[in-house]
Amino acid sequence: MASSTLQKTYPWTQTPLIINGPMGGFAGPELAAAVTNAGGIGFIAGGLDLSALDKQIGTYRTLLAPHISSSPPSSSTEDAVLPVGLGFLCFGAPLADAAALVAKHRPAAAWLFAPPQLADHATWARALRHASPRTQIWVQTGSVGAALQVAREAAPDVLVLQGADAGGHGFERGAGIVSLLPEAADALAEAGCGVGIKLVAAGGIVEGRGAAAALALGAEGVVMGTRFLACDEVVHEGYRRLILEARDGGQRTVRSKAFDEARPGGNCWPEIYDGRGIENRTYADFLKGVEGDELRRLHAESQKNGKVAGFGEEELRVTVWAGTGVGLVKDILPAGKIVEDVREGARKVLKNLSAQL
Repeated sequence: MASSTLQKTYPWTQTPLIINGPMGGFAGPELAAAVTNAGGIGFIAGGLDLSALDKQIGTYRTLLAPHISSSPPSSSTEDAVLPVGLGFLCFGAPLADAAALVAKHRPAAAWLFAPPQLADHATWARALRHASPRTQIWVQTGSVGAALQVAREAAPDVLVLQGADAGGHGFERGAGIVSLLPEAADALAEAGCGVGIKLVAAGGIVEGRGAAAALALGAEGVVMGTRFLACDEVVHEGYRRLILEARDGGQRTVRSKAFDEARPGGNCWPEIYDGRGIENRTYADFLKGVEGDELRRLHAESQKNGKVAGFGEEELRVTVWAGTGVGLVKDILPAGKIVEDVREGARKVLKNLSAQL
C-alpha cells in the first residue's frame, strides 16, 4: 500500500497504521512496545496521576526492538523523538508535570483527551509544543463541532475522531465513525482549518474489515482499544474472559455514567463524557434509581467478597470497558500479532475490493 502522511512522520510504522488507545490501567509499556515493534504506534496511558509515567517510559525503552530504538526520524540526534505516544487526561493530570515528562523524553506523540473545557486543548498544545517542538499533538474528540473548535484553537497534528461504538470514555452524545469521520473531514475542509491535520478513526474497530472501512472513509490510521483487552500484555484473566464471552456488542454493552458513579469518590469526568462497558449489576441498579453512595458501597463490597474481585458470574459489578466490536474478539493473542493480523486483514479487504472495481 502507498504510504500515508502519518507513516512518513513516523517512519518505523507500516501501512495501514494501527494504534493502541492510551487506555488507563491497561496501556502500559509492555503493550505500547509490542504495538510499536510490530510497526504500529504504541501509546502509554498517563491518566490522571503521572507519578509512575517516568519509570514506565524507562521500561518501554528497554522493550523497544533495536532497529526501532536506533532509528530516529531525524538526521539530528538532538531532534530525534522517542517512538512512543503518551496519553494525558487533561481534566486532572497536572500540565506542568506532563510538560516536564514531554521535555525529558520527547515522545513522538502526545494524546490529549477530556479537558474541563474544549478550549483548554489549546493551552495544553502550546505547553507541550514548547516542551518538545517535534512531538506531535494528537487530540481525541467525538463530534463535528468539537473537531472544528479544536482545529481552530489548538491546531493539532492529528485529530482522533472517536465514534459512539468505542468502549471506555467518550462523548455522551455522538455518532459512529461511518458518519462522523467523513462529515468532520468535509467540515474541516469547508472551514479551511483542516490543512495539515491528519484524521485517525476510533470506535468499533477490532479486525481487518473494520480497519479497511475506516481507511475507505478517509482515516490515515485506526485506533483499537477493546481488541487489545484480549492480548497477552494486559489485564486480569477474569476481564479477558468476559471480553471473549461477550457477543452482540450493541446489546451487551451500554453507554452510561453509572460505571463512573460506582468508582471510589464518584464520577470525576467532565459533564459531556460517559463510558461504554459490558452491562453489569451496577448499571442495572443505576437504572432502578440507586444513588451514587450506595453504588459505591456495593461495588466496594464486591471487591472484597465477590468472586475474583467483582468478576462473579451472577453479580458482575466490576466495570469491564468494551466497545460494540467486542463480539468480534474471539481469541487472546500477543499484541504484536494482533497488529499484524489487522494490518494484513485490512490489506486483503482493500485488495479484494479493488479487484472488483
